[in-house]
Amino acid sequence: MLASTELIPILIRMRSSKPNPSNLALPDADAVIVGAASATLVSVDGEIETLSPGELAERLDGPPLLMCHARSVARRTGRDWVAGFDVLELFAFVHPAKFCRPTPQGLCEPLGLKIPDDSAGLALALRSIAGQLLVDLAGQGDERSDPLAIAWTMGQGGWPWAPFVLAALDAPAGPTPARSRRALEIWHGLPEWQGDAPPPPPSSQPVSATEARQRLGKLRGTDAEERPQQADYASAVAQAFDPKPAEDAPIAVLAEAGTGVGKTLGYLAPATVWAEKNGAPVWISTFTRNLQHQIDQELDRLVLDPTDKARRVVIRKGRENYLCLLNLEDAARALPTQPQTATALGLMARWAASTRDGDLQGGDFPGWLSDLIGRGRSMGLADRRGECIYSACSHYQKCFIERSVRRARRAEIVIANHALVMIQAALGGIDDQYVPTRLIFDEGHHLFDAADGAFSGHLTARETAELRRWLIGSQVARRSRARGLRRRIEDLIGDETEALEQLDEIERAARALPAEAWATRLRAGEDGADENGKALTDDGLHGAAERFLALVRQQVYARASGRDGPYNLETDAVPPIDGIDTEAVSLRAQLVRLQAPMKSLARTLKRRLEDEAESLDTNTRQRLEASARGLERRAMVEVGTWIAMLDALAGTTPDDVVDWFGVERIEGRDIDVGYYRHYLDPTRPLAATLAGPTHGMVVTSATLTDSSGDIEQDWEGAEARTGAIHLAQPAIRARVPSPFDYPKQTRVLIVRDVRKDDMDQVAAAYRALIEAADGGTLGLFTAISRLRAVHRRLAPALEASGLPLFAQHVDGMDVSTLVDIFRGEEQASLLGTDAVRDGVDVPGRSLRLIVFDRVPWPRPSILQRARAEYFGKQRYTDMLTRLRLKQAFGRLVRRADDRGVFVLLDPMMPTRLTGAFPDGVEVERLGLAEAVQITRSFLSEMGNVSE
Repeated sequence: MLASTELIPILIRMRSSKPNPSNLALPDADAVIVGAASATLVSVDGEIETLSPGELAERLDGPPLLMCHARSVARRTGRDWVAGFDVLELFAFVHPAKFCRPTPQGLCEPLGLKIPDDSAGLALALRSIAGQLLVDLAGQGDERSDPLAIAWTMGQGGWPWAPFVLAALDAPAGPTPARSRRALEIWHGLPEWQGDAPPPPPSSQPVSATEARQRLGKLRGTDAEERPQQADYASAVAQAFDPKPAEDAPIAVLAEAGTGVGKTLGYLAPATVWAEKNGAPVWISTFTRNLQHQIDQELDRLVLDPTDKARRVVIRKGRENYLCLLNLEDAARALPTQPQTATALGLMARWAASTRDGDLQGGDFPGWLSDLIGRGRSMGLADRRGECIYSACSHYQKCFIERSVRRARRAEIVIANHALVMIQAALGGIDDQYVPTRLIFDEGHHLFDAADGAFSGHLTARETAELRRWLIGSQVARRSRARGLRRRIEDLIGDETEALEQLDEIERAARALPAEAWATRLRAGEDGADENGKALTDDGLHGAAERFLALVRQQVYARASGRDGPYNLETDAVPPIDGIDTEAVSLRAQLVRLQAPMKSLARTLKRRLEDEAESLDTNTRQRLEASARGLERRAMVEVGTWIAMLDALAGTTPDDVVDWFGVERIEGRDIDVGYYRHYLDPTRPLAATLAGPTHGMVVTSATLTDSSGDIEQDWEGAEARTGAIHLAQPAIRARVPSPFDYPKQTRVLIVRDVRKDDMDQVAAAYRALIEAADGGTLGLFTAISRLRAVHRRLAPALEASGLPLFAQHVDGMDVSTLVDIFRGEEQASLLGTDAVRDGVDVPGRSLRLIVFDRVPWPRPSILQRARAEYFGKQRYTDMLTRLRLKQAFGRLVRRADDRGVFVLLDPMMPTRLTGAFPDGVEVERLGLAEAVQITRSFLSEMGNVSE
């Protein structure tokens, strides 16, 4: 099983200080690199083969191969899973919480290995990567986790690397039984957080323009080039830190900063000054997690000492983003009955012991790790259902979430995301206790959508089933981590009769909500029969919610278009089909029955806080407060919204909302069904919730305003999209132009002779343009189906040209991972949809061509129809489309020496939309052949590609 150590002599010489090299060995396995049309295999003896898909399938069914990213290999070969020695798994074990791109090239870089330039070299490199990792492991010192015991545990579950890891650790027989039993209990080695007294109220000292400029100079450094636009921007933003002039009248600054101005340092300058002067944090909210960590890195310029920075700067996210140690413990306890989870749990334990903050959605958690081990065994270990038991948890003093909450209260800069800030604004406070007085919304063009998500109502199967689960817990015994309300608070209420009766009534009423396996019953309800053709009676649907939702699904399938397609379906809620009115009345009654004891139990818990104020310890008080708030909010906000929605079915829908029925689908499979309500203008409730507590806020973006040609109208559109129009005093407007010379640095081409409905032609156009640019292309698509169709046709041709191609919704990697690969490999190209367009920040040579498949009109929907009518019909639609084009074009040039070409494969592009591109940039309409020649010539002149 173990190969000769002669395979890694070079590595051993590199690390002469390591333990006995005779312990190091590699698997006796051939190495494979899988492409779009073929695979390259290098045998242990060094023989190189090119395999057809059929030959590859045969080899994958044989002895395990050495590979990189086994899940990606499986997807590329049309399989759900392949067995093999995955060097990514070994990297995650040896270097947990360390960044790398999940490709052979990306693994070579952090290990200091030479990067090969062909597929055979990459296959050979897999052996060097594995050898170097085992050498690194052999030389590691003391850690918070026990690699020997964890590897042994993973091996018992079938991890193929286990014997090689044990050999490298000089313990091939494994640990002692007692040591192996404690393998996954990494929480014992984690530090405890320390409690602090509540912070005092903040002062209200302003920040002058001079102070902002001086701090900006410090942030940029003494050797930095003067950037007058950035200083002007910092001065403008500083106005948001003036004292609030009147109640419910925050100072709002709308600041548009063209790409290259350096807005991050521009707003950090006055923000850090204000935080220091006034003893309170400034919250900076972003839409993408990439920007969160970019801001964090920028603050290294101000706070050099990592320990000091950890105290002053915090990245804050919702509770559902962090690893829950109790969930990890429960999963570890279930391991004897679920040995197949050993590899995933071992890798998660290694990461949990090494992570800085326990953040599963960014930070030091490798995005590709959830791809390897499954989202359920990684992201599923977060508290995603509000089941936290707070101080009753044995891990409370070491909890990543509680540590983050407490650090945020004492920090100077808190970096959050729009989702957290919006949801907490809707609920009335950050972390249930603290509302920041100063907010900066970066990526402010997404503020409307963030508010839309926070202030909407979804009476759906998944949402209602989730509430039932939160109240009752899972009714499936094997799901031990599902903690219902009784388990979370039973020690708080003890034998108090009133509280126990309220809890009993809540559990009885919650049974009207969808139970386990609701999806199967709803499908059967729509057809009138179960999957075996047996007639379905009312008893077949469990409760009022399922009966109502089964009829909703029936109405959607009866009236919606596109029923045979893969996408979501929707239809107007009124007029309803027969029976919905009756079931809505029944469901409303059940929800009222549920709401009443939830509110009563919340009052009972609050009363205990008052009656026993002198005797309650701090932890018990915090749990009582959190439990009461959770019940009250779900009763008033969630259940209350559903009751109001059901009222509208029997009466009149409010003028400021739009309602509809819908079925959410993934690739043609129903995953949810429900009744939806959104505000026509969600910034109205946003402004109402922010106006009171907020003293000053900045909304900033490079694409804050439209480019219609009417400056005043463009600013009014920005005020409407950000909610500034609803504030008591007018917003301060500031615009700082980009320093880039776009007419010189870019070209915009509209191709007029490619039929956008002919995917063969579209794919051929992408191929020709990508080859002309020698890679470095971001391909943007308006629909997932179009992306997949182009990728299927395009990938083999680019592989033959030696140009790597990656794709969202195809390669099975999260967007951040795909962008990391794209950024790090200059000849790679990336295909994606909206998430890629909004999340890409790739300065330099890696991005030199953007190709858009067609004009990115807003997707036709009931909500879009209503908002277009509300905000101005075609003008509103045009504004959204120009902003999308503007945002996409902004990806192309990120620094002064960038050059690039923007191509739109849509001859129907209206001239009125070309305002999306910077002044002076000529928009050329031409044929594909000419576009290819211009792309090649322009990028060659700029030194990006060779003729």
